[in-house]
Amino acid sequence: MTDSRAPIAGTPSTAEKVVRHAAVDRLFHWISAVCVLILLATAFLPILGLEFSWVGIHWVTGLVLIAVVLFHIVRSLAPRRFMAMWIGAADFRDAAAVVRATLRRDGSVEPKAGKYSVAQKLMHHAFALVVLTALATGGAMLARIDTPWWKRNPYLLGDSTWGIIYVLHGLAALSLITMIMLHVYFALRPEKWLFLRAMLRGWITRREFVEHHDPQRWQVDR
Repeated sequence: MTDSRAPIAGTPSTAEKVVRHAAVDRLFHWISAVCVLILLATAFLPILGLEFSWVGIHWVTGLVLIAVVLFHIVRSLAPRRFMAMWIGAADFRDAAAVVRATLRRDGSVEPKAGKYSVAQKLMHHAFALVVLTALATGGAMLARIDTPWWKRNPYLLGDSTWGIIYVLHGLAALSLITMIMLHVYFALRPEKWLFLRAMLRGWITRREFVEHHDPQRWQVDR
């Protein structure tokens, strides 16, 4: 008789899985991604000639993104979560070793990372800087539109200050386009599919964990 608890062919059993992203983290990632794409679409499509009522969609989506980012920041203050993204001396040594292995091309083995590689940490911090800049400037620009909760006040800040805010907001938006393209490109590379799967389903296999990660730097429960 077939054991109904046996895993489906090709699917690792629970014992063979290592949880990389909790469900709440994956939900934050995809909600943020959808919000950013909507914000970019409503910002640039009218410039390209596609006319529609975009202002309401834009600022409501911005408020949703502000809320989920604040939620993520609060969760990230836990010491273990905060240190997982901290760039320390070991990360600089890893980066130097990767550069040496790439330049020499002598078969040198690149070091195994903790939960996140230095490249992933740098990408995270770059997104954090750009998104927070966009949200801070966009939040200030909410003062210039009417909403159900307040009336517009374009005189809240001086013209020169508004100019700086608009420039920073525009630069952040343009930077996001390039960064998203890079992010998607690396996520779709075959050797990176395990990370894409982890962001979709939450786990990597035990074999992938041993192959790509240093268990001393990323300690997981068996």
